[in-house]
Amino acid sequence: MVRYTPPLGWNSWNTFGWDINEELIMSTADKMVEEGLLDAGYEYLVIDDCWAEDERDENGRLVPDRNKFPHGMKYIADYVHSKGLKFGMYSCDGYLTCAGFPASYQYEFIDAETFASWGVDFLKYDNCNRPATVPAKLLYHRMALALRNTGRDIMFSACNWGVEDVKEWIKETGSNMWRSTGDIVDSWESIKDIHYLQLDYQPYNGLGCFNDMDMLVVGMNGKGNVSMGGCTYSEYKTHFSLWCMLNSPLMLGCDIRNMSDETKKIVLNKDLIKINQDPAGCQPMLLQGFKNGNHDQVFIWAKQLENGDIAIGIFNLQDEQRLSYIGFDVLGLNRSCGVKLKFTDLWSHEEAVYKDGFKVLVPAHDCFVWRCKLLPMDV
Repeated sequence: MVRYTPPLGWNSWNTFGWDINEELIMSTADKMVEEGLLDAGYEYLVIDDCWAEDERDENGRLVPDRNKFPHGMKYIADYVHSKGLKFGMYSCDGYLTCAGFPASYQYEFIDAETFASWGVDFLKYDNCNRPATVPAKLLYHRMALALRNTGRDIMFSACNWGVEDVKEWIKETGSNMWRSTGDIVDSWESIKDIHYLQLDYQPYNGLGCFNDMDMLVVGMNGKGNVSMGGCTYSEYKTHFSLWCMLNSPLMLGCDIRNMSDETKKIVLNKDLIKINQDPAGCQPMLLQGFKNGNHDQVFIWAKQLENGDIAIGIFNLQDEQRLSYIGFDVLGLNRSCGVKLKFTDLWSHEEAVYKDGFKVLVPAHDCFVWRCKLLPMDV
């Protein structure tokens, strides 16, 4: 299946890890609808690792954990679908998954058929415990072919952590998204480190095969499977804004059954989601900030949008506030163009018009994101 905008959804790993079960998944599906997440575009509900029994059945098929999922995965998929959502699952290209459960190496076609029979719409495919002599490239090709030959549209999420030059070959497989990083954790340092990696990866992002910066930690607040102290509201806001500007899939990782009003304000910001989901899928332009030994800088990203607008985001990753200035020449808009820009702040919704450039004081660890409309200079 070709997807022309990054997928949105929820994944069980960041908060729950091993501690997953039927009731959790079904109640999460309920909340995705009740809290307006589905209406905002979050359509995939994905069960990550730790869902299977330790052994396959007599026919070589994967078996859901009978204690965690007593009714089986087809039952769960049907319930998720009844809510208008799509259902996702997890496997791995090795002998065992990262948590030590049966994985899909040399069972790719059997497992793809099994997933399709259960009603799976999304497969996250990890990269643990595979034979050292077999290149990951071949294994991702194999599973991609297996999925396509099921006759069911299953989004393929290639999760090999950015290793083995994956950026050079992942589009060959037809994968819909590919992980460019190691695992995120719930800390400001992790968010920054993942952003810095993207300075090299943006040319490899694009329509139909999106650079996955890993799942969101917004709203975890220091609790859960990947907790490392948590972040402030401003840091989560910056995290979400960066993922939107850089065309990453937006997969929530918090417990959405207990979201605070602050968390809802971030993840339900439909104006930011529109930037992420813009149909043009243009590669962002880095206008300020660069890769060096001291990354803590102010970064300015801009992105052309399908209707002719420009999204501009200023991200202060430093520990103190910074005054930042940008002239419109760096956007290709000098005075000879005869245009000015109308800025709409996508967090405060305030508006302003600037002719040649603008400056703004950005608090530490915070950001501004605007949608900018070109206007004739004489208007």
